[in-house]
Amino acid sequence: MMHKTLTAMALSLMATTASARDVIEIDFAYPYSSLFDVTYEKILPLFEAAHPNIKVNIRASYENYEDASNTILREATAGNLPDVTMQGLNRQAILVEKGIARSLEPFIATEADFSKDGYNQAMLSLATFNDQVHGLPFSVSLPVGYYNMDLMAKAGITSEDQLPKTWDEVAGMCETLIAAGVDVPMFWGWNITGNWFLQALLWSQGQPIMEGNDFMLDTPAGLKALETMDMLFDRCQMPNFSTTDGQAAFTSGNAAMMFWSTSAVGSVERGKADFAFATHEYPGIDTAPMGLPAGGNAAMLVSTSDDPAKLEAAWTWLKFITSGEGAAEVARTTGYMPPNSAANEIILADFYDANPTKATAVRQIDLLSDWQAYPGDNGLAITQVIYDAIEGIVTGEYEDMKELQEELSEEVQSLLPADAS
Repeated sequence: MMHKTLTAMALSLMATTASARDVIEIDFAYPYSSLFDVTYEKILPLFEAAHPNIKVNIRASYENYEDASNTILREATAGNLPDVTMQGLNRQAILVEKGIARSLEPFIATEADFSKDGYNQAMLSLATFNDQVHGLPFSVSLPVGYYNMDLMAKAGITSEDQLPKTWDEVAGMCETLIAAGVDVPMFWGWNITGNWFLQALLWSQGQPIMEGNDFMLDTPAGLKALETMDMLFDRCQMPNFSTTDGQAAFTSGNAAMMFWSTSAVGSVERGKADFAFATHEYPGIDTAPMGLPAGGNAAMLVSTSDDPAKLEAAWTWLKFITSGEGAAEVARTTGYMPPNSAANEIILADFYDANPTKATAVRQIDLLSDWQAYPGDNGLAITQVIYDAIEGIVTGEYEDMKELQEELSEEVQSLLPADAS
């Protein structure tokens, strides 16, 4: 009897050891924990239930997309890359150029039911280099207006159809709100990642910020963008908030308007004070925007492993989070839009009927335009140069927008590759 018991125990131990040995571990990292922690808390159990032999180790989150890019570049040098990384849509090229991101084409080719047509083509094109897909889009965002309708009532705004359609209207409402005693009439997210709002002002006029290697701020549209920022910051008396403090001013109920990515709708709804909250289409310059930059991120395979089983596990995770149920959780938990039709079929139209604050970006979907990166090795440095210049407008350091246009255009162009196309 004892012999049988010991034999059973030995067999059980061997099975357990074999089972543990069969579990493949992969490392994963993503940005913006305040936005995406709740998303991955929903996705991970679904994945583990479907793939019990794969363990996903989640690394410390990146602060933003610039941090994500810088971290991966450092880890590539140190030989400490994760297997899958989430990168801003405009930060993928540098990882491909440096040979860090793997092509996904060999993995896609093995999938009997995989269709690139199911993914948003504008997003997929940003991850396609030399006809090879290197990233699958995970989330899509557009800038929108956030409104505290209780405070907006102090400016005579009592229904959403009265919300501003142009930046001049926003500035006028700021002045009315200030006169009514509202301390923070507006936070405009100039400091959002990747100079996104400057690109939004240019795309609103139909002008991309880059044409080949030429920086297009030195155009009438560029000057109008700078003048619009200067006008808004001045007439709205906007404090020089950090991104965290700006969002806190809105969620606490102290700010009447916030212009930001739709990505934060979920976190605002979960954390806001007791006030009536609405979102609305992003205002334009003089008229409705002609285009808006598509924000969001994509999953990229950066594993240095040569183990086919580990690479297959990493691909399985990457595929799961960007398609179907995985991507549907993005819309449910944030304000991002799913980037593929499978996720949208899961979400269905009634989701947006029941969640009108998350539907605003969907109504703007036809405005999706490229969120452009600055080519060459100085892309991150250029982002910082532009950031510093815009902050100078906020603080009042720069008052002559024509002079700033000339100085900024010259400095940025000097950091771009010389072979302008």
